[in-house]
Amino acid sequence: MNEKENSKGQFQVELPADVAQGDYANFAIITHSSSDFVLDFARVLPGVPKAQVKSRVILAPEHAKRLLMALQENIVRYEREFGPIKIPNQEPRTIAPFNIGKAEA
Repeated sequence: MNEKENSKGQFQVELPADVAQGDYANFAIITHSSSDFVLDFARVLPGVPKAQVKSRVILAPEHAKRLLMALQENIVRYEREFGPIKIPNQEPRTIAPFNIGKAEA
């Protein structure tokens, strides 16, 4: 057994200080191949013609599906506590801030 694992199969996750603050993203682009899903998180600002990718995460298909399920579970919990999340004037599968077009999400 890995020394970072305990008897219940759990493990510790280290969060370095330079990562803990996070990067704000309001735009996501998701692409995939037969072996990977690529999630690019970008920041789009009004009046700025180019979005800047702030983070890229590459996942195996199985992990992408686990992420989808974990997000769904957390959204259900969030909405139970705080009420429905409303996405005005947008199709449910699209994230496109500032009316700049659409990217599959």
